[in-house]
Amino acid sequence: MLTLSTGQLEGWIALYLWPFVRIAGCLMTAPIFSAATVPVRARLILAIAITLIVAPLLPAQDAQIFSATGFVILAQQLLIGIAFGFAINLVFDALALGVQMLANAMGLSFAFNVDPLHGASTPVLSQFYTILATLTFLALDGHLALLQVLVDSFKTLPVGRTGLGSEGLWQMCLWGSQIFRGGLMVSLPGVTALLVVNLAFGVVSRAAPALNLFAIGFPVTLVCGLLILLNSIPSMQQGFIAMLHDAFSILGSLKPAGP
Repeated sequence: MLTLSTGQLEGWIALYLWPFVRIAGCLMTAPIFSAATVPVRARLILAIAITLIVAPLLPAQDAQIFSATGFVILAQQLLIGIAFGFAINLVFDALALGVQMLANAMGLSFAFNVDPLHGASTPVLSQFYTILATLTFLALDGHLALLQVLVDSFKTLPVGRTGLGSEGLWQMCLWGSQIFRGGLMVSLPGVTALLVVNLAFGVVSRAAPALNLFAIGFPVTLVCGLLILLNSIPSMQQGFIAMLHDAFSILGSLKPAGP
């Protein structure tokens, strides 16, 4: 007769529960997977499927689930998963912020629409570049690379009593500045070009005060902005790919807390 003790049952549950929490936390915050258009059931099924593949390869844990140590491990796994999704999602937010600053300089800040990735109202120009970045991310198999880094994290950040630690948390906090650096990198060329256009209109207004610049300046600025965007799409894609590479490098270099 097969008999199971409470410790054996807790060990089996812990073997799958803690990896599942890390994977689910990543899918909850990662781009594309966390989109409002992706059903929660699809994310749940994907997290369970990845857990069933990864969990048997992990070493068993001696900590009990319903204990202080077990709850600490649970919180650490959730934090690690959220950090992984946050790092990649920040690249998309940096691109959206940069394009939004460019839209403000062009005069398109009043054109809003629903962003399918974030489920909120964003400028149409930011939505267009978010969709372009999503297609680039999928074309480069970025979603597969994210899952690969997440699975590899069980080797670099094993499930246990140690989590990211102060060094890993500080590294993720420093990565948060990427939203400003990346947004500035995306928008600076276009904003500078539009500033030159506005300065030219300022000179024209001094030379011909009777000229109605409000009727002429807005269409010209809009056309110049669209031409600048057309020519800057390749450079924006290269900047987006570079930020993705930096994000994956940081995630791969995270180490557990010291003893």
